[in-house]
Amino acid sequence: MLDDRAKRLLKTLVDRYIADGQPVGSRTLSKSAGLELSPATIRNVMSDLESLGLVASPHTSAGRVPTARGYRLFVDTLLTAEPV
Repeated sequence: MLDDRAKRLLKTLVDRYIADGQPVGSRTLSKSAGLELSPATIRNVMSDLESLGLVASPHTSAGRVPTARGYRLFVDTLLTAEPV
């Protein structure tokens, strides 16, 4: 369904959204995802994730937030727990 790049970006987006409670933009993701991708490339991947229903944009320039489906994918396949 998703390639490794899309999974990594979705994981980073959800992590940042949980930490900040604000929509996450492509520039923020380009700095924090650990991938050497331009904001434009990240916007293209985010657009693909949006068409899959995994993220949504509250309005045009707000960045993106995870949807319930995006959270479910994150919990089921991307979440990593560290021992306490």
